[in-house]
Amino acid sequence: MKALRVELRRSLAPWAGLVLVGAAVALLYSLSAPWWKGPEAWDEQWHSAAQWVRFLLVFLWPMAVGAGAIAGLRDHRAGTDDLFATTARPAWQRAAATAGALACCLVAAYLLVFALGATLVVAHGGYFHLAWLPITAVGALAVVAGGWLGMGVARVFPSVLTAPLLALSSLIALVFLTISQDPVAEPEVLVPNQITLLSPALVATRNVYDTVATAANTGQAIWLTGLALTGFGLYAAVTTRLRLLALVPVVVSAAIALPLLPARTFVLNEAASAAVCRGDVCLSRMRESTLDAFAPVGEEALRLLAKLPGAPTSVREVPYPEQRQGGILRTADVVPVHFNGDAFRLAKPGDWLAVLVAGGGTPTCFGELDDNDKAIREAAARTAVAAWFTGEFKPLPDHRFIRDGAAEPAARAWAALRALPADEQVARVNATREVGLSCQGDQLAVLTGGAP
Repeated sequence: MKALRVELRRSLAPWAGLVLVGAAVALLYSLSAPWWKGPEAWDEQWHSAAQWVRFLLVFLWPMAVGAGAIAGLRDHRAGTDDLFATTARPAWQRAAATAGALACCLVAAYLLVFALGATLVVAHGGYFHLAWLPITAVGALAVVAGGWLGMGVARVFPSVLTAPLLALSSLIALVFLTISQDPVAEPEVLVPNQITLLSPALVATRNVYDTVATAANTGQAIWLTGLALTGFGLYAAVTTRLRLLALVPVVVSAAIALPLLPARTFVLNEAASAAVCRGDVCLSRMRESTLDAFAPVGEEALRLLAKLPGAPTSVREVPYPEQRQGGILRTADVVPVHFNGDAFRLAKPGDWLAVLVAGGGTPTCFGELDDNDKAIREAAARTAVAAWFTGEFKPLPDHRFIRDGAAEPAARAWAALRALPADEQVARVNATREVGLSCQGDQLAVLTGGAP
């Protein structure tokens, strides 16, 4: 313990921890990056904070590897390798003090960054559950594995180039594996997801209801444990035979982990996405704090939609990410609410009613990045229908770049619709709703009675 305290005071370890914290905070606060946007922001939910810090390992893990390599070169730079080899104290005990100090500081730095995010989550009233715990534990294990791997490789290859080459190669490998991880569409697969999960970093958080699969956490923990043991073994080894034996843990852990690692990194968080209802309006448990304000708006939307034949009878949140489920499930009896979608992400409480009744209670048939004539025409029809229900014409808070192009045809469609007899208005709006349910046809053409 005395040797560990000395290492903690006088070695590189505390500085490595400070650099890790400084780099993480600089990335989080100096860049307008995905971790600050939408419901998935790193300071909104517990597991989002844990997942975003894991994402930052793309940059932080190479730094931990480089710091470990610099620490592993200390005896070589000082020319004390032969001196320590003649002492009676076992080599692994000397190695344990240095490696233990580095591990303590790297883990403390990693947990400090997560603690910052967790504090902000508490301040924002994020839904508490324990899905963040294994994600964070694997991340802490990852920085230890990175540091010890750097120490071991530096002991085997004692060169001034070892640290920068290790850091650079680690960065390149992690960027490649991370962008290949858990692809949205199968044709984008570059390497099997099981291989990409050998990277300690996680892909950017796409959906607040996603959490890391238990198999992914378990497999990564096994793999990183083997990597850490191999790094420590290489650092402590004094003979070629011991160095070869030190490779056994990483080989065994890879053989065990690869069959365990899943084809999909993320799964739906069942507890957070469970429905909580007020009458006919249901949101997820994660959104329960919003339900008191949202339920009256949802009930009002159902009352307005009841003008149509076969009107929906409930409003329910859809926690699934659209791009991985082939679009929101469309049923005639449910008005779906997708808070991760562009409409609700940009909507204020005063916009909720218009978004719910837009398209006759149907979601958009186009993605957030679709910018074409069909999407503009749909936006115009949805805006006109929303105005018909609410009696107030205003742009919907979705597709900002499309909205401007849709404003004029939407105003003309609304004016034309109001000029029709009441029963014809209902028929046109209901026909527009049918197109929205099937995504087959042109909503604006059906609404105005004209050709596409």
